[in-house]
Amino acid sequence: MQRTNTAQGPPRATVGAGANRWVVLVVLCVSLLLVALDATILHVAVPSLTEDLRPSSTALLWIVDAYPLVCASLLILFGTLGDRVGRRRILLLGYGLFGVASAVAALATEPSVLIGARALLGVGGAMIMPATLSILRTVFPDRRERATAIGIWTATAAIGAATGPVLGGFLVENYWWGSVFLINIPLMALILPLGRRLLPESRGATDGPWDVLGALMAAAGVLGCVLGVKHIGAGASPLALPSAGPLLLGAALLVLFVRRQKRRPHPLIDIRLFSRAAFTTSVGCIVIGMLALVGLELIAVQYLQLVLGLSPLETGLRLLPLTFAAMAAGATGSYTLRRIGPRRMVGWGFLLTAAAVLLLTLMGQHDRPLLLTVGFVLLGFGLQTTLFSAYESMLSEAPQRSAGGAAAIGETSYQLGAGMGIALLGSVMNAAYAPGLASVPGVPAEASRAAANSLGEAYKVADQLGGTAGDALHQAARHSFVTGLHVTLCVSAALLLVGALMARRLPRVMECPVDPEEAFDALEREGSTAAPEGLDRDAETRATAGTVGAAESAPAPSERSASPRVPATREAIEPAGSGRPAH
Repeated sequence: MQRTNTAQGPPRATVGAGANRWVVLVVLCVSLLLVALDATILHVAVPSLTEDLRPSSTALLWIVDAYPLVCASLLILFGTLGDRVGRRRILLLGYGLFGVASAVAALATEPSVLIGARALLGVGGAMIMPATLSILRTVFPDRRERATAIGIWTATAAIGAATGPVLGGFLVENYWWGSVFLINIPLMALILPLGRRLLPESRGATDGPWDVLGALMAAAGVLGCVLGVKHIGAGASPLALPSAGPLLLGAALLVLFVRRQKRRPHPLIDIRLFSRAAFTTSVGCIVIGMLALVGLELIAVQYLQLVLGLSPLETGLRLLPLTFAAMAAGATGSYTLRRIGPRRMVGWGFLLTAAAVLLLTLMGQHDRPLLLTVGFVLLGFGLQTTLFSAYESMLSEAPQRSAGGAAAIGETSYQLGAGMGIALLGSVMNAAYAPGLASVPGVPAEASRAAANSLGEAYKVADQLGGTAGDALHQAARHSFVTGLHVTLCVSAALLLVGALMARRLPRVMECPVDPEEAFDALEREGSTAAPEGLDRDAETRATAGTVGAAESAPAPSERSASPRVPATREAIEPAGSGRPAH
C-alpha cells in the first residue's frame, strides 16, 4: 500500500511550485508596514492639518477615525472574500486602492475630501491586512517555519506603529502635513508589480455561494461596536445615544451574524473555531494585549509632550526603545516558543508587561530618561512576545482552507482591542484627572470645568488666566495628570494579569503537525486507507477501520521515528488545546 501525507497536499497545490516563501514574506511584511505606518503617522500632523484646512471638531474627529473605523469593519468581509476569489487578487487590489487614496489625501484642500480619502485608505487596509496573514499561513505549512515568519510579521507591525510618529514628526517639521500620505505612493508603485510577480495565488473553501448578507452584517456589526467604543473613549457617557445606540446595534448584528453562520452549510467563518480553547484564548489575549499597548502609547505620548515638553520628533525618538525591543522579541519568538510552549510564553509575556507598567508608575513631573527607556524596553518585549505567541497559536488552530476568515478574526480583535484601549484607559485617565482641578485657589468654576477636559485645554485656560491663578492651574493640571497616569497604569497592570491567567488555557507545548485538521477531514471524506505519517498503530487502525486490517495499515518503526513532530495519538489530529472531542 502506498502511503501519502494528506496534510501536505493542499499547501503545495495552493502555493505553486517554485514559490520562494521567504521572498514572499518580505513582500507581505512591506505591505503590512505601510498599513501600520498609516494608522499612527497622522497623529503628529493633526495640529498642522488643523491650521491649514480649518476643520470643525466633528470633521477633525472623522479625519482621524475614518481610517481605523472603516478598516476594522471590513476585515471580515475582505478576509473571507479572499478565501473565495483569491487572496493575492484582493491584496493587489488593496495595493492599488491604497496608493490612489494616499494621493487624494495628500492633495486634499477640504476636510470632506480628506475624510473620504481616509475612508478609502481604510478599505485598502482591510484588503491588505488579512490577506498578508492568510497568504503567510498558506506558504508556510510547517509550524516551525511559520512561527519564525509570524515573529517577523508581528515585529513588522510593531515597527510600523511605533515608527509612524517619528517619521510623521520629521515630515511635518520639514515639509507639510500632506507628505505623511505622499510617501505611500512610490512605495505602492514599487510593491504592486513586485507582488504581482512574486506572490502566489491561494484560495480557501469555495463550496457554496459567498454569503453577501452575512458579510454585510459582520461589517455593520463591527462598525457599530467600534464606533460606540470610540464615542465612550472620547468622553461620552456609555448610556448616551451616540455611544449606546451604535454599540447595542452592532452587538445585535454580530449575534445575528453568528447564528446565521451556524445555520449555513457553507459559512463565511467556521464558528466551530471558537469551540477550541486555544483559538478563543488566543483571540482574547490579542484583544487584551492591544488594549494595553494602544491605550498606554496614547497616554505616554501626552505625558512626553505635555508634561515633559518634548517635540513630536523627540517624542517619537523616546518611543524607539519600545520598537527595538519588539523587533528583538519577534526575532527570538520562534526559538522561545519551541523551548517553552505557548502557555508559558503568553503568560510570562503578560507578566513581564505588567511589571514594566508598574515600573512606569515611578514617572513624575520631571524627566527620568533611564527609567522611561527601561520601562519601554520591557513593555515592548513583553507585549510583542505575547502578541506573537497569540497570533501563532490562533493561526495554527485554523485549517488552511479557513485562513482568510481566521486572519480576519485576528485582525478584527486587534482593531477592537485598540479601540477598547483608548476608550477604557482614556476613561480611567479622565476620571482620575478631573477631580484634581475642581477647587484650584483663584480659578473660577467655569475655567476649572474647561481645564478638566484635557491637559492641553488646561494649559490654554491657564495661559488665558495668567498671574498667580494661571500658575496654580498649570501646576495643578500637571499634578493631576501624573496622578491619573499612575491610576491608569495600575488598571492596565490588572488587565494584563487577567491576560496571564487566561493564558493557562493555551497548550503547554508547541506541537508541529502539518495542517492536522485537513489531514483528518480528508480521511473522513474520502475513506482513505492512507493515514498521515506519525500516527501509531492504534490510530491508523481506527482511521481505516472497516477498510484494511491493523497489520496492513500500521507504519514501520522507522516511519514512526522519522516524523516526531506529529503526536502519536489519534486525538492529536485535532490541534492542541482545541477542546473538541475525538471523532
